[in-house]
Amino acid sequence: MTESLRPCEQSVADMKAQLEPGMTESQAMALMVKGSIDRGGEYPETRLLTSGPRTNPWFQETSDRVIENGDMLAFDTDMIGPMGFYNDISRSWVVGDKKPNNTQKYLYNLAHEQLQHNLELLKPGIGFLEYSDKAYQLPDNCLPNRYADVAHGCGLGVEYPFIWYREDEEWGAYDGIFEENMVVCIECYVGELHGHEGAKLEQPVWLRSDGPVLLSTFPMETDYLA
Repeated sequence: MTESLRPCEQSVADMKAQLEPGMTESQAMALMVKGSIDRGGEYPETRLLTSGPRTNPWFQETSDRVIENGDMLAFDTDMIGPMGFYNDISRSWVVGDKKPNNTQKYLYNLAHEQLQHNLELLKPGIGFLEYSDKAYQLPDNCLPNRYADVAHGCGLGVEYPFIWYREDEEWGAYDGIFEENMVVCIECYVGELHGHEGAKLEQPVWLRSDGPVLLSTFPMETDYLA
């Protein structure tokens, strides 16, 4: 899985290096997908790369919107990589030569805080619903736009186990136990209800006996963090 993930990360780096204001979302995504396919990847399962006001709410598909200087860009790779493994990371950053504004920093910091909190909870033997109970609690104004799940499995397919927010139990939450050697993706999205933008972060981790090990080495925007 790690070997399959590296071409995905390299394709994200390609896109980040070439991305400029004035490109469309579709052109940005094309850079990323081309990089993956050129390195032996197969295909993207979704089109989840958006910019500016189209980052909130999440799950709007990539469009021909022109990316503006200072827009937040957010994406989920969701690419089938070499050997058929699912390459699933998410990152967000501000496009162009503008620094992130206070709202963008706030959203990014919350998403990063959610990510770190939920990573630290993950260990073999914890139950799915117990994990949901202890997961990071989003602020009230961000909860309505929460992601579809707190975490999910990853491998040659997705998404067992699918770890629900407790607010969404009625839609089919089930229990189980995290086991050693599972690979789990921690999902984080923060966007205020009726807000202008949102931030998406996701990390795949290998669950060892001593805790989670990050599989992705693609950096976060540490200069955005408070």
